Amino acid sequence: MKKTLIISAMALCFSVVTVNAKSVNSYLDYNPSTVVYKVNPFCVSIAKGDIETVKKLINLGADVNAKSNGMTPAMYAAKFNRTEILRLLIDSGAKLKVKSDKGMTALKYAEIHKAKEAHEILKDALSNKNK
Repeated sequence: MKKTLIISAMALCFSVVTVNAKSVNSYLDYNPSTVVYKVNPFCVSIAKGDIETVKKLINLGADVNAKSNGMTPAMYAAKFNRTEILRLLIDSGAKLKVKSDKGMTALKYAEIHKAKEAHEILKDALSNKNK
């Protein structure tokens, strides 16, 4: 009888606790944010290596020093090792000492992304400008 009474009391306590328990909606407000990087078509063409489009855009008056997403066209060419485009940009008056929003030059982007050919072109161009 004692066991039955104890079990009944425990069951009663458990049911009282369960009835008075608040339901917690612990869901996260899942609102995925999308980050949109706005890169102009000129720099997209450089990144893709589309030299014909790059030539056309330069002929149409595209600014070879205008930043897109914090980087100049020369930085995109250096980052993606687009050597022909990089030479074209340099010949068109690209400023190579300009720093990106992250504080890096085109030479640094070439170094970081192991773009050896672009790195050599930039070193030569910078040394020729200093002479």
